[in-house]
Amino acid sequence: MNTTLTPPSSAPHDDPALLLAVRGMTCAACVNRVERALRKVPGVAQAQVNFATETASVVLAPTAGEAPVPDAARLIAAIEAAGYHAQLQEADHPLADEHASWWSVWGAVCLGALASVPLVLPMLWGDHHFWPAWVQFALATPVQFGLGARFYRAGWAALRDGSGNMDQLVALGTSAAWGLSVWLWWQHGLAPASGAHSHTVGAMPEAMPPALYFESSAVVITLVLLGKALEARAKRQTTLAIRSLQSLRPDTVRRLGPQGEVEVPLAQVLVGDVLVVLPGARVPSDGLVQEGSSHVDESLLTGEPLPVAKHVGDRLTGGAINAEGRLLMQVTAVGGQTMLAHIIRRVVEAQASKAPIQRVVDRVSAVFVPTVLVIALLTGVGGWLAGQGADVALIRAVAVLVIACPCALGLATPAAIMAGTGAAARQGILIQDPQALEVAHRVQLVAFDKTGTLTQGQPRLLDWAVASATAATGLGREQALQFAAALQRGSEHPLALAVLAAADTLPAEPLRVSQSRAVPGRGIEGVVSVGGSGAVPAAWAGSWCLGSPRWMQELTGQGAPADVAEAAARWSADGATVSWLLHAPAALHSDDGEEADRVGDGSEPKGARTWQVVAALAFGDALKPGAAQAVARLHALGVRTAIISGDSHQAAQAIARQVGIQEVIAEVLPGDKADHIRRLQRDAQGRAVTVAMVGDGLNDAPALAAADIGMAMANPQGGTDVAMQAAGITLMRGDPLLVPAALEVSRRTSRKIWQNLGWAFGYNVIGIPLAALGGLNPMLAGAAMALSSVSVVSNALWLSRWRPQAPERSI
Repeated sequence: MNTTLTPPSSAPHDDPALLLAVRGMTCAACVNRVERALRKVPGVAQAQVNFATETASVVLAPTAGEAPVPDAARLIAAIEAAGYHAQLQEADHPLADEHASWWSVWGAVCLGALASVPLVLPMLWGDHHFWPAWVQFALATPVQFGLGARFYRAGWAALRDGSGNMDQLVALGTSAAWGLSVWLWWQHGLAPASGAHSHTVGAMPEAMPPALYFESSAVVITLVLLGKALEARAKRQTTLAIRSLQSLRPDTVRRLGPQGEVEVPLAQVLVGDVLVVLPGARVPSDGLVQEGSSHVDESLLTGEPLPVAKHVGDRLTGGAINAEGRLLMQVTAVGGQTMLAHIIRRVVEAQASKAPIQRVVDRVSAVFVPTVLVIALLTGVGGWLAGQGADVALIRAVAVLVIACPCALGLATPAAIMAGTGAAARQGILIQDPQALEVAHRVQLVAFDKTGTLTQGQPRLLDWAVASATAATGLGREQALQFAAALQRGSEHPLALAVLAAADTLPAEPLRVSQSRAVPGRGIEGVVSVGGSGAVPAAWAGSWCLGSPRWMQELTGQGAPADVAEAAARWSADGATVSWLLHAPAALHSDDGEEADRVGDGSEPKGARTWQVVAALAFGDALKPGAAQAVARLHALGVRTAIISGDSHQAAQAIARQVGIQEVIAEVLPGDKADHIRRLQRDAQGRAVTVAMVGDGLNDAPALAAADIGMAMANPQGGTDVAMQAAGITLMRGDPLLVPAALEVSRRTSRKIWQNLGWAFGYNVIGIPLAALGGLNPMLAGAAMALSSVSVVSNALWLSRWRPQAPERSI
């Protein structure tokens, strides 16, 4: 059964929150520490930290019934005391304008690779002694304590806070390998000449240098730095969504004052100012039309595929694009109070509410690190007390730390994600947010936007009907379409393009039109000449108009004939837009200037002309070919479906019936889509529901961010850039079948992640006891560590063979 919900009001509201930019966070554990530091400040009701955008949203508790007084300095001081840096951000500019240089992000990776590659190459043939010990030391030490200093600082900060993280694992594992190498080098005092190989047959055992592990420390740090660089790149991509929203504001506006029109910065505009919006310009702020008529493209804000007529008294929304008319508007909201700023805040808040999957790994690491430390300590102390000797006990303890190196643990998730994203990209599924790929396997409900997602996003002429009285005079369907096309020729209106596209299939020559003029908000009219072609009766020369039902009622005064009215009602019930074609016979048309007597709204002076309904035309947005199959496959996967659309109930319900979608939420305004997503994330019993949102426009951005997974669908009409930046997954083709395919690859990737984690922990579960009991020396422990990484990567590579299910072909 289809369900229709009535959306709540979406007026912008004031949020008693401060927004802070936080710098210096290295992992999700840092998020927890910053949130704890903020929550300890008296008067803080709630604190949410967004690791992706490096921002903190702080809500202050009201005191004694009064509004909370923001105290940014106190909050910044708390963050600084926790070891991070912070600054206040403006409410309607929630991102700091800081961009890290390429070298600051990738320079450390390049330097680490330059130092690590010479150490690793001899390991390919099992030679630890190709380089003299002092060369290995010289190459590895700058990596360990220079490039790896960040891990020591972050690990120490976590230790002071009483928590564990991946930085501690990196620091402990690499320090153990480096420290053991230095200790063995110092103990044996050996430094063979360059090119000497210790594995020569007949070499004396007492002269053999020890196996050193400098390459382990350098390679692990380099690989982790590479992961951090990729993470920084992903974070920059997530902020592009909000920056794209901010770019919809013009830098300057034309303000009307006593001196006439003056160009001023947008920041100087106040509520009550009168602004001039020229054709083709963006509406700079929210307001009301004071003078003029035009069409406004609000598709990026409301999802409405057709330009909306605007007249005096109508509301304008900042960010929309004015079409053909010059408008004067009175500003009703500025800055953070506008609908666009409201949408930006919603995107920021929705992104901040997401918990990154890395937190799970950090929680495991918090237990894993102290456990390994305890085992290593017990191994060393226990072996020494058991009389094994200090050297043997130390080597066994270090072997425990080396085999517990977090390389495989750190690769488990990213290796599977890299393989899964590569396979998905080849099929047109671009994973912009790896977290979405990790979470998508739990999706229980997919919510679709309608226009441009399930439908083509481009109106076309579905059908048209000629009044029976008109048909009896000799004018048929093709002739009616010819007259409609003659009126629309030269227009760029979406409905005009649909009429012209349909008329292009007719063999007849185009009719000529004169005195053509557009009537804002109603339609278009003109005088059509049939010439001597004989294609249509000469009696049909004269004035014609094509426009809205409202205009048809105004011109005829009595509505449409019963036969075409019935067809129009049927089309409307199916969600189509109906336009009416009317004719005023030439005999009743005056050529002596009557046009000048017509009133400005498009209506006629009474008795001026007698208009007759000729035909009704139905326009609609056709379903995409794979929409029904996509919904059926989602249902086969056990996933429920819903539509969240700004379109009418009739249009949304008609699409739902055709494709089999179970729930319809229609007439939803931009700011409310995210609210409906949050409602869908809880079922009737209050249990959590994992929700994916599929959309293609700016109006979908808050919902894409609020959903557990956002999927942005590309379409040839454009306007999807912001949706793509807000979403974690972009479907590069406008094919709904990519939605179940994305869920399928996410499920396969999730399985690989857990398999990889099993491999990584399995090596530790088996290897740590063997190392503690003396069954593995540090060299074998290092080999086992390397083998665990190879196993993890090899297992992940199986994902590259994934292919989505082929679409079913209709017979």
